[in-house]
Amino acid sequence: MLLTIIGVIVAIAVSVPVTFIMTTNYRKQQFEKKIGNAEEKARAIIDEALVTAETKKREALLEVKEESIRTRNDLEKEIRDRRNEVQRNERRIQQKEEAIDRKTETLERKEQSLNSREDSLRKQKEQVEKLGEQRVQELERISGLTSEQAKEYLLKIVEEDVRHDSAVMIKEIEAEAKEEAEKRAKEYVVGAIQRCAADHVAESTISVVQLPSDEMKGRIIGREGRNIRTLETMTGVDLIIDDTPEAVVISGFDPIRREVARIALEKLIVDGRIHPARIEEMVEKAQKEVDARIKEEGEAATLEVGVHGIHPELVKLLGRMRFRTSYGQNALKHSIEVAQLSGLLAGELGLDVRMAKRAGLLHDIGKSVDHEMEGSHVQLGAELCRKYKESPIVINSVESHHGDVEPATLIACIVQAANTISAARPGARRETLETYTTRLNQLEEITNSFKGVSNSYAIQAGREVRVMVVPEQISDTDMVLLARDISKKIEDEMEYPGQIKVSVIRESRATDYAK
Repeated sequence: MLLTIIGVIVAIAVSVPVTFIMTTNYRKQQFEKKIGNAEEKARAIIDEALVTAETKKREALLEVKEESIRTRNDLEKEIRDRRNEVQRNERRIQQKEEAIDRKTETLERKEQSLNSREDSLRKQKEQVEKLGEQRVQELERISGLTSEQAKEYLLKIVEEDVRHDSAVMIKEIEAEAKEEAEKRAKEYVVGAIQRCAADHVAESTISVVQLPSDEMKGRIIGREGRNIRTLETMTGVDLIIDDTPEAVVISGFDPIRREVARIALEKLIVDGRIHPARIEEMVEKAQKEVDARIKEEGEAATLEVGVHGIHPELVKLLGRMRFRTSYGQNALKHSIEVAQLSGLLAGELGLDVRMAKRAGLLHDIGKSVDHEMEGSHVQLGAELCRKYKESPIVINSVESHHGDVEPATLIACIVQAANTISAARPGARRETLETYTTRLNQLEEITNSFKGVSNSYAIQAGREVRVMVVPEQISDTDMVLLARDISKKIEDEMEYPGQIKVSVIRESRATDYAK
């Protein structure tokens, strides 16, 4: 049993290596066989790849050749087309050059022809000039006058004819225009004046305070004159206490100061206590009353005229004009009157009535400060209107109402006319004798300065001037032009209210004696 087992074990021990070796050999044979097959397949694949690559290479070479052939054909075609285009352009350029050459030849021929014509014309012109000179010489010989003398003679005749015709035409046109303009203007002005009734007259530069008795004069003067000195110092006016019964005269060119002094003096007379301290107190109260009244007067003026939206400072300045006079005419009343007249005239002409009233009310606003500031009331008024943002129409009306600036609107012309109407109406203003005589002398000097005037006379308080002319120097037609020139010079050099009538008189007399 044991031997069997040992035999089995030996057999197993022997069979196992043998089996392993045989298996290994078999596997090696199989592996070598597979390797051989793989190598054959690889060689076959390589051979096939080489064949395929050679085929592809030949195909690619063929395609490249075909593409190069096509590209070469395209290039050759394009070259042929461009060569043809260049040839065509060359032919066109050659044709143009030939045409230019032909034109050049034509121009040269024309230039030669023009030069020959110019030479011919120059010769003809020289012949004409010679003939003209011969004709002028012959005419001068026949007439006995030189060309310059004949020219002056002809110009003189033509000038006389033109002056005569123009004078006749001017006379006719002016007659028609004046007839129509005077008719329309009279209607407008008369209608405006009738609808604007004004009752104020000239004012003076003094104020009179009535006293209860003459004893009050001594109390006003005070001990050693201290009361009257205090009052004059505080108010800036002069108190005139003379033999006038029961009256004290307050004199001063500033109406506001006169009003303050008048109110203060009346309060002192009523109070009865007159001494320097009381005078200062009453003057201060009177100043406040006057300031309040100034504001009230300005507001009342705007309400009376119907103008709204004026700056409060301009309203105060309007109130100050209540105490300002011009040639004795109250400045505020004059402004109100001008505003009303401007509104009426604007209504007749179909213009802006409110703007016309506003411009008329503010046209003399500069007079409220011309005592305190340098410059004319026209300049000051325009500056005030600009300062308080008034419209350009109002500013131009203020600047032009005395002719300092040309009026830019019809409203400015209306304000000019209304200002003249208000100032020129009877009783509105008073003039000093010196101003009156100066104006008359200036009027006669202006008219006498013209050539051909023998004498001139200012009549009707300077409203008309009669001009006597020398009949041998001034003809009937020249009278029209002379009257126009005199009127223009009077307008440019003189300032006057209303209008001045210029009458030119030409009188011819023939005298003989019967013996």
